[in-house]
Amino acid sequence: MKVCSLTSSYFIKPHNVYTNLKYRQGNTTYHLVRSVSEPAQNFFKNLMQNKHQASTDVYALMFLTDMVDFVIIIFGFWAFGKHSAAADIASTLSEDQVPEAFLVMLLIHFSTMIIDRALYLRKAVLGKLIFQGILVLGIHVWMFFILPSVTERKFNQNFVAQLWYFVKCIYFGLSAYQIRCGYPTRILGNFLTKNFSHLNLFLFQGFRLVPFLVELRAVMDWVWTDTTLSLSNWMCVEDIYANIFIIKCSRETEKKYPQPKGQKKKKIVKYGMGGLIVFFLICIIWFPLLFISLVRSVVGVVNHPIDVTVTVKLGGYEPLFTMSVQQQSIQPFNNSQYEELTKMFKDNATAMQFITLYSYEDIVTAQIEGSSGSVWRISPPQQTGSHKRTPWKSSRPDSAPRLEFPEVRCFFSWRVMTIASHFPFIWTFRRSLASLLIGNRTEPVPGPDVKLDLKSDPHLVAAPVGGEDGYLGITLSLKSDRSSNSSGTREWWDIAVEGCVPPSCGVLRMVIFNDKVSPPSLGFLAGYGIMGLYVSVVLVIGKFVRGFFSEISHSIMFEELPCVDRILKLCTDIFLVRETGELELEEELYSKLIFLYRSPETMIKWTRENRAGNRD
Repeated sequence: MKVCSLTSSYFIKPHNVYTNLKYRQGNTTYHLVRSVSEPAQNFFKNLMQNKHQASTDVYALMFLTDMVDFVIIIFGFWAFGKHSAAADIASTLSEDQVPEAFLVMLLIHFSTMIIDRALYLRKAVLGKLIFQGILVLGIHVWMFFILPSVTERKFNQNFVAQLWYFVKCIYFGLSAYQIRCGYPTRILGNFLTKNFSHLNLFLFQGFRLVPFLVELRAVMDWVWTDTTLSLSNWMCVEDIYANIFIIKCSRETEKKYPQPKGQKKKKIVKYGMGGLIVFFLICIIWFPLLFISLVRSVVGVVNHPIDVTVTVKLGGYEPLFTMSVQQQSIQPFNNSQYEELTKMFKDNATAMQFITLYSYEDIVTAQIEGSSGSVWRISPPQQTGSHKRTPWKSSRPDSAPRLEFPEVRCFFSWRVMTIASHFPFIWTFRRSLASLLIGNRTEPVPGPDVKLDLKSDPHLVAAPVGGEDGYLGITLSLKSDRSSNSSGTREWWDIAVEGCVPPSCGVLRMVIFNDKVSPPSLGFLAGYGIMGLYVSVVLVIGKFVRGFFSEISHSIMFEELPCVDRILKLCTDIFLVRETGELELEEELYSKLIFLYRSPETMIKWTRENRAGNRD
């Protein structure tokens, strides 16, 4: 009996051991899951139910860091693209080119600022926590994985990306602190209006000058804030509060620096404030003339041509003469050559007036080969009958030979200019040229005197005809060559200066005066010209300035208020009852504010100075 008992207990023991082991493993897993889940639950519970935690408001600092990142993206957009190099954003946008990566980053960053403002107005701590997690995960994946593969540069080699990420980490720290402490229970007005100092007034005025910022903030506040007011009523309250804040700052300044009665203004105030205003207005009036003059003479960039093409045409036929020269044949002037040029024309007042507008750095010499760079491609029938179909005795300009400069290309302007001059209508010259075309003449044709006034500006083209002193005569000659390797005769034209020394007859020497151009950074302003700047800058600023000095009498009732403390308190009460959910009281206080501005007598009573014997 005892043995059986021992045997029975022996066979039961393994089953008990397996059951106990399974129970212990399950218990261990449960404790492990619970040890992880309980701290997480307590963490989220403390975040959502932080009744004993003092709430704080760091939204202004978060907005400031977002604006810094926004500026970094604008001026450092080249660091976020694959084939982007360091460039000026103004010059890039002036070419109507918007990089895709730059646009996507701006839109995403601006969207995150809108979402952050919405969460702040709704006081959604849970939404802010989820938004924070998405931002942290997305930005780290973008910065350390996607961006290096797109730009083909490591993160530690991209200084702009490192700066952007550093500022974003500050934003993450502020956001975490905001989540931990919770949003404030009351959001009362703009954070810049908490004090009435000069700094707050200056920053608030700058905030109001940013285009669309005031309107965008007001509309977003109305959308995501519980209120009974319509959008127009909301904007009315915001405008009244802003004006009352400005008046309050002015009154605080008057209390701090009182002006005794009957005492004239000090000279430092008159010359300091009035002198600056006079100087500013004078600068605006003369800005276009000064700007264009300084751009061309002081900060202007030398604009030498890199290609010059000379063409001689006869009516509608193929060009008689075509020759191009590039940089190797375009030599800049030196100081000695410039002095020699001025000595040559020192007795000519008109020429000196033109030459003195340029320095030797603006002048180049183009050496044009006298022989055409291409053969004269014209069929024999057209060559034989050209003298019959061309009205040689006509004085029409379109039938006369034309000397053209169709291409003058420059470094910075990249503009093609066409400068043409008709030969004078001399019957002997035309008859000689006709004889040369039909083969009855082999000697060079002495052309008329031709003078071209060349300027590197397509809007100023002057090509006077002959008949005056100082013009140079040219000769035209038709050359032919029948080579053994060619099936026909090749013809080309030569041009030479009449009366030249034989060694230098094969070269036409041109002196080109080039106007300076504005640098690329100022090209968007210089492109308007003087009249464009007057219309787009001076008149617009003049209309803006006129608003400060006109219709002042219409605003005396609402701006010359001795004490605005009661009105300021009424606006603050409207904000307060709105935050506490007393919407009926908000509507009543708004009606009271509107009645106050409609009643001049009530406004006078409300804005009296607080004195000992005056208690309303």
